[in-house]
Amino acid sequence: MDASTHVAHAHPHVHEAHHEPGFLRKYVFSTDHKMIGMQYGFTALLFLAFGFFLMMLMRWQLAYSGQPIPVIGELLHSLLGDGAIGKDPTTGKLGVMSPDLYNAFGAMHGTIMVFLAIVPLAFAAFGNFVVPLQIGAVDMAFPRVNMVSYQCYFIGGVIMFASFFIPGGAARSGWTSYSPLATLAHPEFINGQTFWIIGMVFLITSSLLGAVNFIATIIQLRAPGMTWMRLPFFVWAEFVTAFLLLLAFPPLEAAAVMQLADNLLGTSFFLPSGMVVAGNPAEVSGGGSPLLWQHLFWFLGHPEVYVLILPGMGIVAEIIANNTRKPIWGYKSLVYSVFAIGFLSFIVWAHHMYLTGMGTKISTFFQTTTMIISIPSVIILTCLFISLWGGSIRFNTAMLFSLAFLPMFGIGGLTGLPLGFNFSDLHLHDTYYVIAHFHYVVAPGTIFALFAGIYFWFPKMTGRLMNEFWGKVHFILSLIFMNLVFQPMFAQGFAGMNRRMWDGGATYATADGVVGLPQSIIGMNVGISHAAWALGLAQIPFIINFFYSIWRGKKASDNPWGATTLDWQTPTPPPHGNFDKPIEVHRGPYEYSVPGHAADFTPQNEPEKHKKH
Repeated sequence: MDASTHVAHAHPHVHEAHHEPGFLRKYVFSTDHKMIGMQYGFTALLFLAFGFFLMMLMRWQLAYSGQPIPVIGELLHSLLGDGAIGKDPTTGKLGVMSPDLYNAFGAMHGTIMVFLAIVPLAFAAFGNFVVPLQIGAVDMAFPRVNMVSYQCYFIGGVIMFASFFIPGGAARSGWTSYSPLATLAHPEFINGQTFWIIGMVFLITSSLLGAVNFIATIIQLRAPGMTWMRLPFFVWAEFVTAFLLLLAFPPLEAAAVMQLADNLLGTSFFLPSGMVVAGNPAEVSGGGSPLLWQHLFWFLGHPEVYVLILPGMGIVAEIIANNTRKPIWGYKSLVYSVFAIGFLSFIVWAHHMYLTGMGTKISTFFQTTTMIISIPSVIILTCLFISLWGGSIRFNTAMLFSLAFLPMFGIGGLTGLPLGFNFSDLHLHDTYYVIAHFHYVVAPGTIFALFAGIYFWFPKMTGRLMNEFWGKVHFILSLIFMNLVFQPMFAQGFAGMNRRMWDGGATYATADGVVGLPQSIIGMNVGISHAAWALGLAQIPFIINFFYSIWRGKKASDNPWGATTLDWQTPTPPPHGNFDKPIEVHRGPYEYSVPGHAADFTPQNEPEKHKKH
């Protein structure tokens, strides 16, 4: 434990004389972990909305291919130019999306949602705000590194956003940026792909700085008595996630720098010899390996899936324990399972690469590890389900989103198993089945957990409660439309619809009833798109509720949920230094409804003398 923590414990009012910083110091260049958490949160929510907006435009193109985008078609033309938005040949109306623009929206939707929205919200926003509070620390171990971490993230996001408005438009080689396509599809010297790579370098740097900070903070700054097995499960989830980022991101950062050199300096790290482009030999020195890029990308890409889901599992565990009013079932099993997931996530990456022609022995290894990694995930889900048994359940909005997370993540996990076997993956790879599987894990899975976390910790952040009625409206509509969007995609995938068709599969429609996609499968795009737009409208109650509640919501007490963990034993909102008295931990994180106690919850910092013997 560092000196600042000792000072805070020895002199509980040491921070009272702290002068009020100016606007820039408080809101822009803050080193306070709580403010940085909220900066990450607001920025990530904005990118979440932007990524969703790109998806809604793509859904228009898939449902009504070649028709002008209504309402904003002309605006998009004025922003993006003739090459991106064209005219309808029959009506002459502006607003028709080009194939290149569809590809750019697809690449940037994936990039923004994963690297700019969900990871920063799940890991950095909730982690920054909650983890130091839950372990009894006054701040993160390296406050200035924390500030730089957010600034790198913000700069990376601005670069990604700016790439839409440069000549040639944003990156359009998929969110995986596979070589050689990523180098050869963009003939301009400074192009969207270059912006994408530079943006990724900033985002990776941000994550690495954050990961180092979280690991040091959790190891070094726990309050007296906060032993490892007294840590809330959310802290364990963030701890393992930090190690995943620390170990998996550097290979992609190295790969990004090498691909940048291929784009700008004429190197051939990922460009093979003998390539022919548009009938002409490619002017590259050759000798590189496109497969090397795939290995380096997916070595990050698969642990990244657990970077998304583990903080979500941690949030859900906190909320379920709190709203069942009983200890979480199988706490040690949860902790060991998270470590097993963390270890195994590094030896499953090549199940994304069965189509590259790998040998039988190698594919068998990756099949085996992929099946094994499903076991700790099932243990975690099982513990959370059993925790509901015999609970006095409170069905508030946070709990409803947490309960929905369980079956939604279950669907996402189970549908991933056929993709783990190389035989079935050969048929399902790059179809809409993959989109449905992955989005069930991330959209009604992780994003539902994040919504639950927002409703749960909102009163600690702002001192006010969000409206429960509109929260439940938001939940019900989101649950219905989320399933209507992604469930039909399983059928499209089984029928063989490729995930990257800009015209919704019309090019491969059934010819004379013999080959291709049946019209009924292509027609599903219309219903899916309507559900996607309805899902967008379903977020309006959340947005209004969120901003209204910041200023006008019902005032909350310090511990409105009757929670046991240390984050709820602070003043609301927490002051500079977090705690107004010395913190010492005397018990585990989930002592709910313990026999012999006056209340149905016993805070971690309540001394043992209050316990009846």
